[in-house]
Amino acid sequence: MILAADTPHPRDFRGYGPTPPDPRWPGGAKLALSFVLNYEEGAENTVLNGDPGSERYLHEVPGGEARAERDLSTETQFEYGARAGAWRVLRLFAERGLPLTIYAVGRALELNPEMGRAFAEAGHEVASHGWRWIDYQRVPEHIERAEIARCVEVIERTTGNKPVGWYTGRISLRTRRLVAEHGGFLYDSDSYADDLPYYVQAAGKPLLIVPYTLDNNDMKFAVPPGFTSNDGFTQHLTDAFDFLRREGARATPRMMSVGLHGRLAGRPARAAALERFLDHVVKHQDVWVCRRADIARHWLATHPPSP
Repeated sequence: MILAADTPHPRDFRGYGPTPPDPRWPGGAKLALSFVLNYEEGAENTVLNGDPGSERYLHEVPGGEARAERDLSTETQFEYGARAGAWRVLRLFAERGLPLTIYAVGRALELNPEMGRAFAEAGHEVASHGWRWIDYQRVPEHIERAEIARCVEVIERTTGNKPVGWYTGRISLRTRRLVAEHGGFLYDSDSYADDLPYYVQAAGKPLLIVPYTLDNNDMKFAVPPGFTSNDGFTQHLTDAFDFLRREGARATPRMMSVGLHGRLAGRPARAAALERFLDHVVKHQDVWVCRRADIARHWLATHPPSP
């Protein structure tokens, strides 16, 4: 383990090494599969939220010139995710009886509480994705701390349940400590470091990390190098799924995450690509499709942190 200067985040390059633990997934599953729908619409960078310019990341025309004024093209792309795309994704999962974890940004739910109620009524897990969908790297600590609490309050008020999972995405060096100090969370997903959950120390106590993904993620439609065709998205997810199932059958079962956004995967052609993957998934009985909170609770019970 290497500790970089002036940072609370140690770098662990060994992890579980050549002998990862058997997760003992329920039913003897060879793979735990977690789908995430990121709900961010309205919480992105916009002068309407007091930001210096419009969001330049993860939409159909990313990387444009930052302007200190409203960008209606960008705004309406995000609005599509709330008005149409997220509902389409929810229908695809409802038709197959599959669960989701929602990474919900507090400001987005505040602007559209109907969406939060729909997530809860469908039985999906609503985890916290921060108060705003912005880069928290340079946000002052007292503001980030307050916004963690504000997000938790809005999710509980909107859905009827406190969030037990956390994912910021554009994280600061303080975020994990502040999340642990706030308390009430079973897991943190601000990591891409493994195919299995693991523990770290945060605020002087063990914190479970349930790693997320940026490759099995529709964000690759909006950043280079990324998916250039819908078939490429389906094939990438299918290859990861099939490989991990085979690996789980002959060695140690793992987990797989899939990241979705209403404004991206919710577009009709990409929804068709997602639909093809979901139909592939439901053909296999040796896979545990679950919420991230389910993974966390199972891991905490099966592999509790060392005293």
